[in-house]
Amino acid sequence: MDFKRFKMPLYIVAALLFGIKTYIMYRFMFSLELENRMQEFILFINPFITAFLIFAISVWFKKQSRQMKFLRYSALVGSLILYLNLVFYRSFDDFITAPQLFQASNMGDLGASILTLTEVHDVLLFLDAAVIWYLSRKKTDIMSVSYQKSGKVFALAMSFLLLAGNFFLAEMERPQLFTRAFDREYLVKNIGLFNYHVYDMAVHSKVKTQRVFADGNELPEIREYVDEEVQRDAKPPLYGIAEDKNVIFISLESLQSFVINNEVNGEEITPFLNSLTNDESTYYFENFYHQTEQGKTSDSEFLVENSLYPLSRGAVFFTHGQNEYHGLSEILGEAGYFSSVFHANNKSFWNRDQMYGSLGVDQFYGEEAYEVNVDNSVGWGLKDKPYFEQSIKYLQSMEEPYYSKFITLTNHFPFGLSEEDSSIDKYDSNSSTLNNFFPTVRYMDEAVEQFFDQLKASGLYEDSVIVLMGDHYGISENHNKAMSQYLDKDEITPYDHVQLQRVPMFVHIPGHEDGEVISKVTGQIDVKPTLLNLLGVPAENDIFFGNDMFAQDRKGYIALRNGDFVSDDYISTSSICYNRETGEPVESEVDSEERTAENTAASAANQNNNPCEPIQQKVEQELELSDTIIYGDLFRFADFPGTSAPAEDNE
Repeated sequence: MDFKRFKMPLYIVAALLFGIKTYIMYRFMFSLELENRMQEFILFINPFITAFLIFAISVWFKKQSRQMKFLRYSALVGSLILYLNLVFYRSFDDFITAPQLFQASNMGDLGASILTLTEVHDVLLFLDAAVIWYLSRKKTDIMSVSYQKSGKVFALAMSFLLLAGNFFLAEMERPQLFTRAFDREYLVKNIGLFNYHVYDMAVHSKVKTQRVFADGNELPEIREYVDEEVQRDAKPPLYGIAEDKNVIFISLESLQSFVINNEVNGEEITPFLNSLTNDESTYYFENFYHQTEQGKTSDSEFLVENSLYPLSRGAVFFTHGQNEYHGLSEILGEAGYFSSVFHANNKSFWNRDQMYGSLGVDQFYGEEAYEVNVDNSVGWGLKDKPYFEQSIKYLQSMEEPYYSKFITLTNHFPFGLSEEDSSIDKYDSNSSTLNNFFPTVRYMDEAVEQFFDQLKASGLYEDSVIVLMGDHYGISENHNKAMSQYLDKDEITPYDHVQLQRVPMFVHIPGHEDGEVISKVTGQIDVKPTLLNLLGVPAENDIFFGNDMFAQDRKGYIALRNGDFVSDDYISTSSICYNRETGEPVESEVDSEERTAENTAASAANQNNNPCEPIQQKVEQELELSDTIIYGDLFRFADFPGTSAPAEDNE
């Protein structure tokens, strides 16, 4: 190319190159579902609009050297932001949020997980930055600009005009995009990744101020909602049936319900857990959903302890570990229980060392409590079998009654396991993640069976209630093609995706003979009130959003953290209302052909609000109220019976 005759400024070249790269990544590397041509058009234009807005800033630098320096470093930083989001997306099917940027201390524990998410061809994603870098160094005289003030103002005005046009189209396509922004994918699709990050930082700054201005006046409204909308029986079935028994809670890492009573390569995946579904001492909840978001395992812990929802952005364990809570461990502690958590990992990972103190956990057995070496560890740490073996001695010496939680590790992404430890063969699909998943699930199943045997041999079994719960999904949407192959489906629909958020939930009561498979819709938000009722421990005047899972008088729906929900009759996701039993989309209850001149307005209102809308409004209100409690640290103003008076706030 003859650059002497090439008159296009570098900031425009940079905007075009960066915009093309960004669009290619949106379209082919992020799994962004496009529902219509308008979404396709918005997705196409927003990378160029954002790139032009950023690179056009360079025209305000008078010196050519500073102008070029700004362009090359903007291209490099922008490329890094895109790439970090891509790596994060490959694992979590989500985009990075501001709170997660403050969780950098966790990065050292990710190790092999990050390496499995990088690919050789990723280097090509920095090709445009390299070209911009070269041109800014070698063609400065030709490609720099020296605009008059009017030209600079015009470039800036044009940038904001294009951005305003993008936002206008986005609001047309997705009304209330910014006020109902539970789904980050919608934000990225409509305003672009970089504008999403600006919006996210603004939201983060806003919520950080909520604690400062909170004064407790929000609590009456929240209590009123809980009393009216979160129905609960005074003493539901099984109330007090496990009074004074120990509680052994096992968090099953990344375990989804689709493996239960299922096979791979003709082999049972979870033979022991399968046997529990038919055990007369076990209640198995087959429609139990995880409700975690970006905090994953720590979110599931938060749900179980508090019956509050985790945050939509970041991990509440990390962002609000210093808050006052009225958790399950604290309540049971007041009733005479000793509480402990067993997890063979770094105590600071996910800020557990601080959060467990806030939750009232008496003792945490972390990595230092175990003998960990190369032979007995894999992936994220100590393998489950030696983990349980080494934990028994601590249980045997523990004061009773106790509430002890065990968090397993082996069945964790990237699901690495040696052939020696594998009892079944890998699956054969285009996803190594799904292929490796089944042997690690079987290993965890064997470890749990071994733990049951150890409990019996040690004499701890009969005096305990054993709860087993999947903490969150293991296989993300990025593996839908392989998952559809395994499930023998043409594709994984949004309805199927929600159903894949079911995780196993077992309540095993030795000596009890009325166990059964329960089909009602339940979730992690329900665990706290369920356990309290089983143990016969009252929680008067407490605030929580779950119901006892055995109760008949329930609110009838489970809210997912992204704003979707599952009710007795419907599943709402991706703005579609599905029949929960059939999986078919449900039309509005009022057919447009039935409209008459007299009822046009009323019919139109019903037509716009599908059958899921009344529950959707409750779900959004419930999530907002839970967020208000956390962001405002409102429990510091609450006086729960059995607890000391709320502490003075020194801030």
